[in-house]
Amino acid sequence: MRIGVIRVVTTTDDDYLNSHGRVIEAEQGVATVSRCIPDQPRGVHDAPSFAAAAEKVADLAVRMERDDAVDALLISCAADPGLDPARGRVRIPVIGAGSAAAARALELGDRVGVLDLTAETPLSVTSVLGGHRVAAIVPDGVTQTHHLRTESGQAASVRAAERLIASGADTIMFACTGMTTIGLAALLRTRVDVPIVDAVRAGGAAAAAAARG
Repeated sequence: MRIGVIRVVTTTDDDYLNSHGRVIEAEQGVATVSRCIPDQPRGVHDAPSFAAAAEKVADLAVRMERDDAVDALLISCAADPGLDPARGRVRIPVIGAGSAAAARALELGDRVGVLDLTAETPLSVTSVLGGHRVAAIVPDGVTQTHHLRTESGQAASVRAAERLIASGADTIMFACTGMTTIGLAALLRTRVDVPIVDAVRAGGAAAAAAARG
């Protein structure tokens, strides 16, 4: 079995490109292949970048189905850009990390706190959580994925999670897959005592289950 991972941050760094695939391989016992869309070095961080990514994701899904012998695809972005167009153009299952994470969060709790990258929680998440989203916070000073890789970005993410719990959250989910890249879930589990839903891990589990039928 092989899962195709679509990254929406353009990169030539193979280690960074494959980082989400390695997480999925370790947890799901499947092979992965990772590819990224072109010309978006800042990833998806606002409405224009989401719109630009959506068409590119669908195109890449077609190429990966054709060329990479994958059994399912994961769009490794919590905003799920291009999810519906990709599903309309390929025969294999396509999973969005955001909607998969939101579904997993609802399995673990009733009051979900969302760690966001953008001021507005992605529709892919809010459409699943509905009224179970009790709070959403963007870590201070974090406005794009690369900020999460800094020491200050990680510290701000921890503080934001603690604020979510203070707001009544009994579960925390990541609405940014860059939080997987920095290993934020492991860090938070040493600081807070509620379930943490990592979007890449939730999406990888859903993609593997879909591939198995």
